[in-house]
Amino acid sequence: MAGRVTIQTADFNLADEIDALRRHDRRVGAVCSFVGTVRDRHAVGLSTASVEAADCAGAGLGGDAAVLSLELEHYPGMTEKAIEAMIDEAMQRFDIFAARVIHRVGLLHPLDQIVLVAVTSMHRGESFQACEFLMDYLKTQAPFWKKEQTPEGARWVDARVSDDAALARWGLVLPNLSDPV
Repeated sequence: MAGRVTIQTADFNLADEIDALRRHDRRVGAVCSFVGTVRDRHAVGLSTASVEAADCAGAGLGGDAAVLSLELEHYPGMTEKAIEAMIDEAMQRFDIFAARVIHRVGLLHPLDQIVLVAVTSMHRGESFQACEFLMDYLKTQAPFWKKEQTPEGARWVDARVSDDAALARWGLVLPNLSDPV
């Protein structure tokens, strides 16, 4: 099985990753996973037909430009180390057996998979909590930077207050490392 953390440009297969995570551990009674995808944040609340029509026209939705692509950057070595520390923290906080994080970098498009967090435990509650904790931690503490490409040009994606609030509910108030460079 691969290590606990992988940063890659290639896509991943959820079924293969889950199988590898739990394959030889007979204690596992629960596996929780989260897969995040690239989305057009400006298309929220619109029907699929509306989004497709706007995409075809290259139009902005809700006054904002449609997201054509997302480019992710990171600091090799530093990013993996930060995510390893997050997994160590999850292992201490929750009764889990294993965790796996895959995060993609490079050029991605709406609907592409961007991140996988998978956790195993004896019972589902611990897996759910640990998976959510890791995702909340990743959103603010993993050194990734995101740049959206729109018909009007490129722009860095700002950190969100809601991500900081999600992390704070775990008792962690830390500076958001995903602010644009």
